[in-house]
Amino acid sequence: MKRCGWAKNDLAIHYHDTEWGVPQHDDRMLFEFLILEGAQAGLSWDTILAKRENYRKAFDDFDPVKVAKYSEAKCAKLMKNEGIVRNRLKIASAVRNAKAFLAVQKEFGTFDNYVWSFVGGKPIDGKRNELSDVPAKTEISDALSKDLKKRGFNFVGSTIMYAFMQATGMVNDHVRTCFRYKQCQNRLR
Repeated sequence: MKRCGWAKNDLAIHYHDTEWGVPQHDDRMLFEFLILEGAQAGLSWDTILAKRENYRKAFDDFDPVKVAKYSEAKCAKLMKNEGIVRNRLKIASAVRNAKAFLAVQKEFGTFDNYVWSFVGGKPIDGKRNELSDVPAKTEISDALSKDLKKRGFNFVGSTIMYAFMQATGMVNDHVRTCFRYKQCQNRLR
């Protein structure tokens, strides 16, 4: 079975085969990916996948209402949690981003409405022939990053946001020879 070349271990293969590139419209899941992609900055995605369940427990199953209320004491406790990336800036960013996420929900009805508007409400077909064809960022991820920053989000640079777009199926970047390309492509319609 042909897969994208980055899916090399059991955890990455499972993620690739079941989640990556599937259009995601659930706000809680979109918030989870927003936080996890920010946590991944400077690290490998495999590291974050290995810590994902710990993140779910530590961050109240990525409930943005709860995360937005985290106190300094709660953040200090998270800094001692060996199951997550213990980076003060990334933990503070999760709280800040939760507050901004709630503001976006209030303005647009859902975060889903907001974020998917950047791709016209439907996934972009990346039409990648090889892994080397996949960009690190695009004009759309640049625009999304800029707008998120304007709204008070951080750890949302263009490269991070392009990874978010790939993970949540806003763009289908499975290579054409990957068995998941057609499965995700069929969800474009």
